[in-house]
Amino acid sequence: MRNFVSVAGLAALFCLAVPGSFATTPPGPKSGQATIVIVFKDGHRQSFSLSDISRIEFPAGSAEAAAIETGSASSPLPSRSRYLGKWEVGDGQGNDFYITLEENGNAHKSSGSPHGTWVYANGEAHITWEDGWRDAIRKVGSKYEKFAYGSGKTFTDTADNITGARNTTPPPI
Repeated sequence: MRNFVSVAGLAALFCLAVPGSFATTPPGPKSGQATIVIVFKDGHRQSFSLSDISRIEFPAGSAEAAAIETGSASSPLPSRSRYLGKWEVGDGQGNDFYITLEENGNAHKSSGSPHGTWVYANGEAHITWEDGWRDAIRKVGSKYEKFAYGSGKTFTDTADNITGARNTTPPPI
């Protein structure tokens, strides 16, 4: 009887172990490959290979959604951190002023309505000011430019003015 119980227990253990050996886990990113790691609120993590991702979207809570387009090797997009700091920009009338973009999404400027918020979208800094105006700082070729949009316009409309933009506190490379 003892041998029968041992054999039956061993058989049951074997039956439970065999299906688990056929289960496959999805392949993770290969070592040395660029990845993005998502950390969920419950603490678990999931990694994705950047070569498998074409777009990451973050709902902005307004009519527009913030999005990140992954760039190709021939046209890499500036990172979000590239926009942090104090920017010297034009007002479209020949005068300069400063826009400061903070890590927490706050924006400040030295003229007009001084407070606003900003998001990183499609490789650009999109700033919405309290008075309804919007500014976008974009990389155009090898330079940056500020595109200004009047109240009621979106970042895809024709800009009211376009001026140069220079980060006076660029992050280290």
